[in-house]
Amino acid sequence: MKLNSFISKDCTKAAVLFHSKKRILEHISELAHQKLPDLSEQEILTALLNREKLGSTGIGRGIAIPHGRLAGLSESLAILLVNQEAIDFDAIDNKPVDIFVALLVPDAESHNHLKTLAAIADKLNDKQFCKQLRTAQSDEELFLIIDAA
Repeated sequence: MKLNSFISKDCTKAAVLFHSKKRILEHISELAHQKLPDLSEQEILTALLNREKLGSTGIGRGIAIPHGRLAGLSESLAILLVNQEAIDFDAIDNKPVDIFVALLVPDAESHNHLKTLAAIADKLNDKQFCKQLRTAQSDEELFLIIDAA
């Protein structure tokens, strides 16, 4: 599964600067609302926060995959953010996070949700790929990295 099959150009943001877990999730919700106008920013944020309450989606090595299921969503949406500075995200390795791949999926698609999460995690295991993501200076450059992956 190629990352560009579910991360679009307008959902890649390089060199953003946020200082907290909550603010990153709020920004993801804002971006998602632009793509999903039938869902409010608050609905999206609530889904992400509810998942975080179950345990951090910070998977280690500076990476987090915040995700949530939403009723009323017809297809999955992924958003990639690379923060200029790593922030505390309660990751499993207790290290700060700077790469965020958020995934929003329809409530009824748990099997596809798990496959997509596994594909994202697998690609983010590649240290060279993550280094490229971290050094992207523009949204376009970040998307080109995703597109080539």
